[in-house]
Amino acid sequence: MPETSTTTRRIVILISGRGSNMQALVEACRQQGWPASIAAVIASRPDAAGLEWAAAQGIATAALYHKDYASREAFDAALAAEIDLHAPDYVILAGFMRVLTPGFVNRYSGRLVNIHPSLLPAFPGLHTHAQALATGVRVHGCTVHFVTPVLDHGPIIAQGCVPVLAGDTPEMLAERVLEVEHQAFPTAVRWLAEGRVTLTNDHRVDVQGDPDRLFTWSAAA
Repeated sequence: MPETSTTTRRIVILISGRGSNMQALVEACRQQGWPASIAAVIASRPDAAGLEWAAAQGIATAALYHKDYASREAFDAALAAEIDLHAPDYVILAGFMRVLTPGFVNRYSGRLVNIHPSLLPAFPGLHTHAQALATGVRVHGCTVHFVTPVLDHGPIIAQGCVPVLAGDTPEMLAERVLEVEHQAFPTAVRWLAEGRVTLTNDHRVDVQGDPDRLFTWSAAA
């Protein structure tokens, strides 16, 4: 198990829309004094609302529109080139709505982290809240995990759970899940910044200090 590091780690965040999770990460990094810097925010579309917010915080921004590229591989190559300009220790997917190629994922193996709005391995892909309601589960949530070439799969760093309530719509459930995302995601990325996270030989995650890695929603939150 490594010692907690005081090295300042560089983080690049990828978004596709308003970037509420990106904002939560940036604010937590600054308010909690992480040993990290948000080196850049990069979007998969130029109209992503989160870019304006990030730029206003003095963070470098860029946008690459996937429709400008002939193939998924060409887009991912351009994206990797943009990311590498900032020499990141970690690349964080915060609502990045693109399926990444195996070549891209392997390039950042062990450094690429995603948040998915379900308790993986349940409900990979899109429309997770509607999927949860359709199956009648009583608990739903989010998962922070290392990315592998398999979609919405990989070693789990942390999870957050919320109750599924009578009368929920996908929108109501999404709002509740987002609250717990804003707890679990910044905490997990802080652990990464502090050098506390390791991948074991059997592809599981250890976190130094053995903190609680399950976050729960409460009505008082």
